[in-house]
Amino acid sequence: MTYENEEQARLIRQSSKQAIALAMAGRWREAVVANKGIIENYPNDVDAYNRLGRAYMELGEYALARGAYSLAKGLDPYNVIADKNLRRLSDLGAVANLRNESFHGVEPQQFIEETGKAGVVRLYSLAPRGVMATMAAGDRVYLKIDDSNLVVENSSGEELGQVDPKYAQRLTRLMRGGNRYTAAVISSSEEVMAIIIREVYQHPSQAEQLSFPAKGFGSLRPYVGDVAPGESIEDSEEE
Repeated sequence: MTYENEEQARLIRQSSKQAIALAMAGRWREAVVANKGIIENYPNDVDAYNRLGRAYMELGEYALARGAYSLAKGLDPYNVIADKNLRRLSDLGAVANLRNESFHGVEPQQFIEETGKAGVVRLYSLAPRGVMATMAAGDRVYLKIDDSNLVVENSSGEELGQVDPKYAQRLTRLMRGGNRYTAAVISSSEEVMAIIIREVYQHPSQAEQLSFPAKGFGSLRPYVGDVAPGESIEDSEEE
């Protein structure tokens, strides 16, 4: 690789890192500007088009998101991220205009799976595809006790799914005892949703009770957006 190529690659990495940091912080308007700047200098950067599409989706600018993903697919017809998001935009259909609330950036700590205090769970009995299509990694969700079930809702009060019973039973008991929890999406598609649940307050009467016992859970494992440890945000945006 020549010096010029090495320098170009370095600049692309640096610019991409900045754009990813803005997305992680939920600064989507700035992320649009950053990715547009990359595309202006490197018009064949498929990852920049994908990130641009994601930023537009989070801003609710679906026509622009569709355009960005279409350009990414034009450059790479087999690009999984672009293809999946174009399908998601298609599924939004009539509900596309309903998602007007702004993205509320989740603190980086929210994506740390900490033994005892936080854990990642998958949902079952998922909502219809049209509802699921409105959700993305980083979105806040809310836990609600419904009889013996622990239901997860979006900010509009729509049910997204239910927490696996083997976790729901324990968490429901602790919530009824006074514990409080926050939750956020870490991975979302029309078929699968995983969320991270974090204990933010432990009632004194439950001081010896762990929300997430160590068995089956890792310690201090980071989850940022849809990214699993060891993967890039471009490669894993939707998986």
